[in-house]
Amino acid sequence: MELKIENTKAQMRKGVLELCVLSIIAKEEAYPTDIINKLKESKLIVVEGTLYPLLNRLKDADLLQYTWKESKSGPPRKYYQITTHGNEFLTGLRETWEELNHAVNQSQNNTKSNKK
Repeated sequence: MELKIENTKAQMRKGVLELCVLSIIAKEEAYPTDIINKLKESKLIVVEGTLYPLLNRLKDADLLQYTWKESKSGPPRKYYQITTHGNEFLTGLRETWEELNHAVNQSQNNTKSNKK
């Protein structure tokens, strides 16, 4: 069976999506379309069908909450904010990310030095 690089890339992106979404919302409350646009700017392409279930899961876990705000161009919109528990969870995710990033960099450095 042949592994496809695109499948692996997609799995890696999914793995960091919670971290990225919580980080975006931790900076300021956000409307889902704004979150998608920020993820696209970072080359983490996400569609609504991926984001909305994630937002609901994070809300159900008490990591996010939302408020309804009137919109100038249609019905009221949900704006998400991070909760206290969400900030604590985000801190843990960031620590884990730093550990993983360090481990990956170390393994790459060790591989490079072994090839010399």
